[in-house]
Amino acid sequence: MTEPLLQMRQISKSYEGTRALRGVDFSAVAGEVHAIVGENGAGKSTLVKILSGAVRRDSGEILIDGRLVEINSPFDAHHLGIRAVYQEFSLVPHLSVTENILMGQMPVTRGGWLDWNAAHHKAQTVLEEIGFYGINVRTPVSRLSVPHQQMVEIAKALLATPRILILDEPSAVLSQEEVTRLFNLITRLKQQSTLVLYISHRLEEVFEVADRITVLKDGELVGTVRSEESNQAQLIRMMVGRTLEEIYPQRRSQAGEEVLRVQHLSRDGVFEDVSFSLKRGEVLGMFGLVGSGRTQVARCLFGADQPTSGQVFLRGQPYRPKNPRDAVEAGIAFLTEDRKRNGLVMTCSIRDNISLASLSRMSRWGVLNRRQQDQQVLAKVRELDIRPPQLQRLVRQLSGGNQQKVVLAKWLLVRADVLILDEPTRGVDVATKVEIYQIIRDLAERGVAILLISSEMPEILGMSDRVLVMREGRVAGEFTREQATEEGLLALAAVGSQVA
Repeated sequence: MTEPLLQMRQISKSYEGTRALRGVDFSAVAGEVHAIVGENGAGKSTLVKILSGAVRRDSGEILIDGRLVEINSPFDAHHLGIRAVYQEFSLVPHLSVTENILMGQMPVTRGGWLDWNAAHHKAQTVLEEIGFYGINVRTPVSRLSVPHQQMVEIAKALLATPRILILDEPSAVLSQEEVTRLFNLITRLKQQSTLVLYISHRLEEVFEVADRITVLKDGELVGTVRSEESNQAQLIRMMVGRTLEEIYPQRRSQAGEEVLRVQHLSRDGVFEDVSFSLKRGEVLGMFGLVGSGRTQVARCLFGADQPTSGQVFLRGQPYRPKNPRDAVEAGIAFLTEDRKRNGLVMTCSIRDNISLASLSRMSRWGVLNRRQQDQQVLAKVRELDIRPPQLQRLVRQLSGGNQQKVVLAKWLLVRADVLILDEPTRGVDVATKVEIYQIIRDLAERGVAILLISSEMPEILGMSDRVLVMREGRVAGEFTREQATEEGLLALAAVGSQVA
């Protein structure tokens, strides 16, 4: 085997007595894509943050090209050619795309003034060279979509052509087309002998892009496998000790009476003539490619947007919420796809976030009953196994999986009849997915009607009793659980007709 570019030996790290890493050995070679996988809390992010200088290790050693190096800060890492793109963006919102990409490296004129024309040209060139188009480099990044912000973050990291590039969940906010561009970029980086460390919960992507895969569990190394010699089932067993068949819980009862009916619902320029029904105890999957209108339909059902035509009936009665408060009072809850922007108040506690939609039921004459609040929130924390179970802890201090559980707990506390789940497992590990799937199935067994919107084909097929396929703002077709296949769903979503 080629001499490793990177070696990390016996790396250990603890936080306040909790072991995040325990004697981890890791090595990778130049020109390979090496994926690091594991459930939340496995130690993936801690390991790469030690390499990037964001976190200092307690013990162990790091070697680059066989030479012992000290990485005590991001500056040390940058000097060694190490760059990282994390889930949490490091962009400055009020500065332009150009200023963010070229931060600290802005060109100047002979007179010492900033050369803005040269700067904008250089930023545009960097974006286009790595395959990212359609971004106005003069725009403040705060005005960009999340996918475009991710592209800017990647461009910023690649400005200096790193020897080692760390990508932490880079595809979580990207469309399929943008993911394809990202993978093309990674292929070019491999050809330039860049080592790419790729962290992702999407195992199908891992097998598509990675040469080797290292599995961590509870801060320890489980093993490293070659992609072509392994499969998803093996990785899942290594990560969580479960087989693939055990991920999706079995249905135990039949759906009840109709609770929601949507008839010819339209919103000009967004979606058109959408009709479907939803029954008690049913999980109705809604699948479609990015831009198909799935989320926009959900927003209208929740009162966040207003349809221009069509009717909705809830429990047989006309239903048209003016705002989300009307929807919640009517018994409809909506878990949004972007938990950090729309689902959580990151600077508030677990207790305040979970009780946010239920404060009126915990108050009398406008005074909040703190004891009742703590009792109800703690019950949900225990029911969903939110860790750590500390009601005062800020949600920004939680892992992605536990943040998602907090959002789910908020809506479970409302006790809604209809629960809309938009990408409920985005950015969470396999173990947390299994827990969320069991919660969804338990809710259905208790009679809650669930609309499950997801881009993950296995999730749709594994959890849905029926599946609606959206394409270009319309319902392209419907499948029963028995009829639904990956080929059939994708064909309808992509071209509007089933495979012959």
